[in-house]
Amino acid sequence: MKIALVHDYLKEYGGAERVLKALHEIWPQAPIYTIFWKKNSPAGKAFARAKIIQSWFGYLPFCDRLISPLRFLIPLVWKSFDFSGYDLVISSASWAITKGFAKGKTKEICYCHTPPRYLYGFETSRNWQQNPLVRIYAVAVNFFMRQYDFRQAQKVTVFVANSREVQGRIAKFYRRESVVINPPVEIKIRNSKFEIRNYYLTGGRLERTKNFDLIIRAFNKLGWPLKIYGRGSQEKYLRQIASKNIEFLGWISEEEKWRLLVGCKAFVCAATDEDFGITPVEAQAAGRPVIAFRGGGYLETVVEGKMGEFFDELSEKSLIAVLKKFAPQKYQKKDCLAQAQKFSKEEFKKKMLKLVRRINARTT
Repeated sequence: MKIALVHDYLKEYGGAERVLKALHEIWPQAPIYTIFWKKNSPAGKAFARAKIIQSWFGYLPFCDRLISPLRFLIPLVWKSFDFSGYDLVISSASWAITKGFAKGKTKEICYCHTPPRYLYGFETSRNWQQNPLVRIYAVAVNFFMRQYDFRQAQKVTVFVANSREVQGRIAKFYRRESVVINPPVEIKIRNSKFEIRNYYLTGGRLERTKNFDLIIRAFNKLGWPLKIYGRGSQEKYLRQIASKNIEFLGWISEEEKWRLLVGCKAFVCAATDEDFGITPVEAQAAGRPVIAFRGGGYLETVVEGKMGEFFDELSEKSLIAVLKKFAPQKYQKKDCLAQAQKFSKEEFKKKMLKLVRRINARTT
């Protein structure tokens, strides 16, 4: 089959880009179509050897800053690409309505990280509703974008959801069935010589939806050591509210992240309506338990009492109550490792290949 990959845009390197990376490893000859890509960004560097085809929008000055306010141009952006020469398009979709490319003989698998959060009332990285003018503009534009998103979703041949949480959203907003294939996580299971040390760990993209401020305030009150890795739009604010017991590490290498995971008491995460959540699985791959908010994709990756614990409310009080009762020695490394293995890159590739073969068999 002649295959093309399509992705929102290439700038940050997060969970969606890890999925794209795994897809590119399966089909290295498949070009990657995208709205724009920044060559010197983390994602740009990760796909330096891939054939990237960016849209006309990517040649505009400050395209990465303009894409959000000019989101009404997204239909024109995707329409500018011609996929008629491909047997299959595999779209990696979350923010930019990256779907609806099936036409004629061209089939489409849409790997949906989530229906666009800003269109369906989910919390987003930027609190755009604070500004009255922006809110009025966004409400008007998003009304038409929701209609476009629904129409495009009806053109998809097969939907793949990254979790049961997202599968429910696809059924609710698109009225479409989907199969669940969890995103790939780098599982580097190995014997570690690092000892468990007296600190907790959290990190990732430091954005509003991840509720790092809640975690920080809880640890401020406890005075316990907390390490935070990653960068994002909230970093300056988070540093301002953090006490001396909290250490910010910035961007770190995968090896350094592994070392930190292996040595922590537990990994703490508190995102609102998490689509899937890769970081808890990475923690379990390092043999460490997780303390997570009871919601979203966390419910699919953390087994309560065996690989970690949940706190029930997005409040400092709720998190502190669980932290005070938490006993790291209770959790077995082998249980965490076994759970993490279910979400390995090998499992992801095997399931995606099986799905593509099935679609190919239907059309030949």
